Order: sequence, then structure tokens, then C-alpha cells
Amino acid sequence: MASTNLTFKIGDIEINRLGYGAMQLTGHGVFGEVEDRENAKKVLQTAVENGVNFIDTAEAYGPKFNESLIAEALHPYRSGLLIATKGGFDRTGPNKWVPNGSPEKIRADIEGSLERLKVDQIDLWQLHRIDPNVDVEKTLAPVIEAVKSGKIKHVGLSEVSIEQIKKVQNILPIVSVQNMYNLVDRNWEEVLDYAAEQGLAFIPWFPLASGPAKLEEKIKSIAAEHEATTSQIALAWLLKRSPNILLIPGTKSVAHLEENLKAATIELSDKEFETLSQQ
Repeated sequence: MASTNLTFKIGDIEINRLGYGAMQLTGHGVFGEVEDRENAKKVLQTAVENGVNFIDTAEAYGPKFNESLIAEALHPYRSGLLIATKGGFDRTGPNKWVPNGSPEKIRADIEGSLERLKVDQIDLWQLHRIDPNVDVEKTLAPVIEAVKSGKIKHVGLSEVSIEQIKKVQNILPIVSVQNMYNLVDRNWEEVLDYAAEQGLAFIPWFPLASGPAKLEEKIKSIAAEHEATTSQIALAWLLKRSPNILLIPGTKSVAHLEENLKAATIELSDKEFETLSQQ
């Protein structure tokens, strides 16, 4: 394993690989307004003040409230800050997520995100899910229009297989893939490797899944060596796993945010990496 490079380029923006996922800055079940709006704004502002220049959100978070919150906290945006959003889900209630890839929905999501984020161009727009009931070419038609008209700069996908990525790559260029992946759940290992081969950013959601007791013990001993928390070690492992991984751990706490960001300073040895990698 090579020494960890802490940046990755998306287009012309050099991304610090430890970013921030804003999903938790919403109500219960990722639905409705965040409980403490001033605290949520402080978390976002602290992230950017500490060098975070990649923030992940979505139309579906709230829905809509999360994007508006980001604009309220951070607009006008600092130069070099990339805000990624997503579209393609209907939200019918807390913890309810219904894929909707109809062109009308996608078009409305794009227009709404532009308005709520107060931007003329979305840096990175991701299809939140491929709707199994709609041909993906139809779903992506308004995305292609938005790219051509300058409303979207880059396009990404979420929770997709290699086969689905290849199909979309035949329709339009993509720069990123966002799938669930962490030290414990590595079902998308092949997708991560494919993304690396293709030069695509891989953005693991749920990067801090709590592992079984066996793994906890492994992390604890290595964490003690580095005077770090188990969360910091889990993030450091992801940073070392592949140079195209962009991390978006989320939190409602400024203290926890600052703790997560310190993971970038931890350099695991090859031996520690291998120990953690054994399942």
C-alpha cells in the first residue's frame, strides 16, 4: 500500500478526500426540518473552515430542507467548494424512499436543487437510484439536457452495479459512484475497483457502520497504537483502501465532526491495513 494521498480531482477541483455528508442535518428518518437549525449551520460552517471542500446532499434529504440549509449556512460559497446533490427519490414519510426515475421528476429535482442551493450550475449531480420501472435512458434525458445547457457540470450514480455503470457510461460521461461500503460491509468491492480503474471517484455512504465484536477488538488495539478512536481508524482504513475514495461521514455534532476530520492525519502501516482488511 502506497502512502495515502489526501486529495482527488473531480474535473478542475482538487477535492480533500475527507468531506462531509449532510444527510443527518434533517429531522427523524431523514424527514422534515433539522431539530436545531443554528447548530446544523455551525456544523457546516466548521466543516468548511477546517478545509472540507466536498459536501454531499440530496433533494430527498428533508426532502428539500437540507439543500436550503446548506445555502443558508454557506452561500455565497467559498471558491473551490464542491457541493454534490442527488435526485430521483420520492419521500412519502420518515425512512420511506421510493425510486422515481420519470423524466418529469428528474427535471423538477434538478431545477429545484439549483434554486435551493442558489447556484446556476450544480457541480456534481448524482442519480440517487436507478428506477427499475423506467428505462435509464429516459431517466437521464433531462440530465443530458441540463449538462448541455450548463446547469450540471458533472454527473454521478448511486448504489449501482458495474453493469449499470457501463450502461450509463454509454449514454453520458460520469465522474463518480456512491455505493454503501465500509470496513464491515464490502459487498461493492468489485464496483470500487472498477471505479478506480475508470478514474471515477468512489463515495462510500455509511462509512462508519459499526462492526461485529471481533472487528471492534481489531480496531481497538490499532486505535490504541495511534491514540485514535475506532471511528478514526475505520475512516483511515478507507482512505488507504483506494486513492479514489472520497469520504462523507455525517454528524450533527461539531466535536464529532472535528474528530472525524482528524482521521486524515492517521497513516496506517501496511501491516495494520492488512490486519483490518481480513474478514
